[in-house]
Amino acid sequence: MSSGPWTDEENDRIVADYFAMLTEDISGRPYNKAAHRRALLPLLNGRTESSIEFKHQNISAVLKGLGEDWIPGYRPAFNFQMALVDAVARWLNENAAWLGRLPEARPVTGLQQPEQIWVGPPPTHSNQPPPQELEQMLHIAHKFDAAGRDERNRVLGRAGEERVLAHERAALRSEGRDDLARKVRWVSEEDGDGAGYDIASFAPNGQPRVIEVKTTNGWERTPFHITRNELAVADERRSEWCLFRLWNFSREPKAFELYPPLDAHVSLTAATFQASFH
Repeated sequence: MSSGPWTDEENDRIVADYFAMLTEDISGRPYNKAAHRRALLPLLNGRTESSIEFKHQNISAVLKGLGEDWIPGYRPAFNFQMALVDAVARWLNENAAWLGRLPEARPVTGLQQPEQIWVGPPPTHSNQPPPQELEQMLHIAHKFDAAGRDERNRVLGRAGEERVLAHERAALRSEGRDDLARKVRWVSEEDGDGAGYDIASFAPNGQPRVIEVKTTNGWERTPFHITRNELAVADERRSEWCLFRLWNFSREPKAFELYPPLDAHVSLTAATFQASFH
């Protein structure tokens, strides 16, 4: 029986096995956790089934920090070694398609109407995790640039915008405003980036509503990027602009909305600088 630190080889093996189960879990296909644990035992250095079980919970915590999906049956357990974070990052680098995956159920078109997205309250100080957990998760997110990764993931971003477009139209139809639903525009798709928002919609009373969409597969506190132009438009059009934060996208999309001024809700950190010659 081994009680020493896990080696890189052991971490790589258990991470690969975790993702095999996670793939089945997201797809809704049955899998046997006990069978996976037993299959791992001879591949590890004298580890027990209980230590494997706890390591799976550590992997869930790492994925939460990275803003990724995890297996709900393995509740995130913190205070893990950075070597495990490195192993998860290695797996994601070697399986790039994972970050570009889309939900199993895509928004539908035609006669069938898509459902509205569940929109709840935004994160606050009162509902944040314990300080040590939050600090560890944010450290992981910043070290591996979870916000930049999501920003560069055009497949994820575009799918999120498409889903919010359908949500806005469905919300207006549910209020009996088919006339406004027909006027909702996907601005970033039709006109290109640069407007400072992605979707031009309406409130049921006809008030313009311009929406910037930020999408992630992970939890609601994953950091996100926002551009100087988006902040400027938010300030200029305070009564109309909102940030639609879409999370848990690969399973069951949920969301919350933030309204200007954004620095009342989030901490804004300068991530890039413009360099000009003297």
